[in-house]
Amino acid sequence: MPEVMFAGPDGRLEGRYHHAKRPNAPVALLLHPHPLHGGTMNNRVVHSLYGKFQSMGFSVLRFNFRGVGKSQGRYDGGIGEISDAAAALDFLQAINPSASMLWVAGYSFGSYVGMQLLMRRPEMGGFVSISAPASHYDFGFLAPCPCSGMILHGEEDELVPLNSVQKLVDKLNTQKGVAIDFRSIPQAGHVYTPSQVETISDMAEDHVLSVMNRSRMALAAD
Repeated sequence: MPEVMFAGPDGRLEGRYHHAKRPNAPVALLLHPHPLHGGTMNNRVVHSLYGKFQSMGFSVLRFNFRGVGKSQGRYDGGIGEISDAAAALDFLQAINPSASMLWVAGYSFGSYVGMQLLMRRPEMGGFVSISAPASHYDFGFLAPCPCSGMILHGEEDELVPLNSVQKLVDKLNTQKGVAIDFRSIPQAGHVYTPSQVETISDMAEDHVLSVMNRSRMALAAD
């Protein structure tokens, strides 16, 4: 997993990038938890998803938001971090101009940033949102949500009550053409154990592969 540095809006950003061998491979961007609460691209959830997308044949990038690790700049309350994610996606798309599909996956704060990125980049084909901080941020900007995706949450999350995420899911599922694959993880809080991380990665793989298989079948039917 080669270390990469790429231009961000507030200085250079540090990442780890895996390039798939297939020329039109799908790409995935992974976003880490809150920078002020120890979130980095080496978070175990992000790291596990990185390996999972890689094994599914994706070109995949995880990176540190501004002010984290070797990334330049300083925390910007979420606004600048959305711009960082957009710059990371630009970097991914420049290397993979013929990518068959674009995905974004985020954990906690990273899921909020990822959903904001969805609204700015309509070419996105899917998302995986883990422990979305629905009780801390207003997700009303997802109107309409540009694509279907997956939302995962711990049933015993002590920071973000499960019902706040359920309300978000219910709201999104009323939107035309949008279907949210919502799954809860039993006995899980906001921070996951290694075995729970494995469960999350397996659920994400199941969702992503099902979406991609449906996409392939639709293309074959045309």
